[in-house]
Amino acid sequence: MTATGISLDLDGRIVVVSGAGGGGIGTTVARLAAEAGATVVAVSRNADNLDEHIAPLAGQGLSVVPVVADASTDDGIATVLDRVRRTDGRLYGLVNIAGGAAPSTWMPSTRVTREDWRALFAANLETAFFMSQAVSRELRAEGLTGSIVSVSSISGMNTAPFHIAYGTAKAAVVAMTRTMAVELATDGIRVNAVAPGVTETAASRMYVDEDPERDRTAIAMGRRGTPEEQAGAILFLLSDLSSYITGQTLLVDGGLNLKWSHLGADNTSLFLKDESFREAISRP
Repeated sequence: MTATGISLDLDGRIVVVSGAGGGGIGTTVARLAAEAGATVVAVSRNADNLDEHIAPLAGQGLSVVPVVADASTDDGIATVLDRVRRTDGRLYGLVNIAGGAAPSTWMPSTRVTREDWRALFAANLETAFFMSQAVSRELRAEGLTGSIVSVSSISGMNTAPFHIAYGTAKAAVVAMTRTMAVELATDGIRVNAVAPGVTETAASRMYVDEDPERDRTAIAMGRRGTPEEQAGAILFLLSDLSSYITGQTLLVDGGLNLKWSHLGADNTSLFLKDESFREAISRP
């Protein structure tokens, strides 16, 4: 507790983490929020992921409630809210982690299909918006204040060569965040986002190899981030430590955006070392 009474304490508060089961940023947010005193409703559509990554947190005595639900559907959102209503504490927060993009979604903009575009927007924008809508509606109905944090990406803050649908969807998360923040400000509901740079997670390891020299060249701080560093920024925006911040997107990238030197002569990312991958995205 600080002299002003503002703290990281989340005691008695329910925080929904959508996309908590992947073992990366979402799982880390769930753990840190629970350690700060929150009851975390940890949402994943994959029961095995919850068993692997969330059940051990509960086994450590943390207040974590696993919920199998597909947050990209109305039924899934209804399942989450039903569990929230049956959980002790008051609803306070939502963290939208669910999203991402498979390696196969990297391609030239000339090759993107409507199906590709819509799938990435559904995963990275629609899911976050409709979860945010549902939680903010619940908060307003109960006369409660709260905090919503969504995950954008550095790809949504700058150019995203050969990943245009993902980058544009993540840019739309920033716009969504700003607009919802204005609409909900007088209700005492804050809406913010973080935009991670290259972070060491299981998902990123699908297409980012180990190259410390490249990392030192491309990133001002000389290394990739960790899930804990992304989760720390999210927890800051979620908590009362940021009680006078809304509508903002915090870039958490170790200074990658400051240098923006990770594109090679062919304008493909230096992080993509797999030659078969490069060949696939270079096809017309």
